[in-house]
Amino acid sequence: MTIPSTMTAIDPAAPGGPEVLVPVTRPVPQPGPGEVLVKVVASGVNRPDVLQRMGLYPMPPGTPSIPGLEIAGTVVAMGADVARWRVGDSVCALVAGGGYAEYCTAPAGQCLAIPAGMAPIDAAGLPETWFTVWSNVMDRGHARPGETLLVHGGTSGIGVTAIQLGTALGMTVIVTAGSADKCAAALKLGAAHAIDYNAQDFVAEVARITDKRGVDLVLDMVGGDYLPRNIQCLADDGRHVSIAFQRGPRADLDLVAVMRKRLTLTGSMLRPRSIAFKTTIAETLEGVIWPEFEAGRIAPVTDKVFPLAEAAEAHRRMEAGAHVGKIVLSIA
Repeated sequence: MTIPSTMTAIDPAAPGGPEVLVPVTRPVPQPGPGEVLVKVVASGVNRPDVLQRMGLYPMPPGTPSIPGLEIAGTVVAMGADVARWRVGDSVCALVAGGGYAEYCTAPAGQCLAIPAGMAPIDAAGLPETWFTVWSNVMDRGHARPGETLLVHGGTSGIGVTAIQLGTALGMTVIVTAGSADKCAAALKLGAAHAIDYNAQDFVAEVARITDKRGVDLVLDMVGGDYLPRNIQCLADDGRHVSIAFQRGPRADLDLVAVMRKRLTLTGSMLRPRSIAFKTTIAETLEGVIWPEFEAGRIAPVTDKVFPLAEAAEAHRRMEAGAHVGKIVLSIA
């Protein structure tokens, strides 16, 4: 395969609104040791992409300025010390950046084979959310079958993935969402209960649903004033995992409640973690979750697909909160 020297990409010169996401020409990146070069078919759109565009998400050193944290496509070249992959392999991958482009490099260990029978458009929306949810619900949250999980943003990419993982584990999944239609969508996807946070007090509803016991685990992307309310929702020995803070990074904390209930508060950011850490997650997902996709027991949830040239519209949809599942850019 002939690899061109330049490519079309989205690479804003300065922070701003969605209008800064316009196609430009950039050099095709070269794979370094342990990396593959992927001809990108599709790239998932995620909330951190929006924050990066706005200048609110500092990138780790050495990260491409081109946004995009997950891709699907075909391996077209390899750097040194790549053992598994070959030119022509169809993969999806978690990347530190660079996904909004025709070509993108990816650490070989962060690539996964596209599940059998799955379209690359759908596979492009898997890595970021599945890496994030698995590492936080399982590794940090220590989720167990029979427990109850509360997920905010139940129809977001993260929320849909958490519903799928929780139900696959045999957990009772409660979600919050912003409308009756979104609650209905979450229930259809497998949530046991869905709370419209614009019409109901989710703390009171969780108490009602659990007969005042509370939930074992909260996966929170909201932060801010949700933290004390989440603590009210937790059962004794409950765990609270923070992965984002859409309502701000600071909150008042009642330490008496934390101590009385013996709570664990934790959280993480995936993007700055090491390649070795992400490779371990990739291996776990491929062994545990990918067979579930291939057997049809779970399926990707793609909300809407935009061509790369309409990346601005994709971001507008993300910011409007209208999506259910993953927004994806079609590159090819």
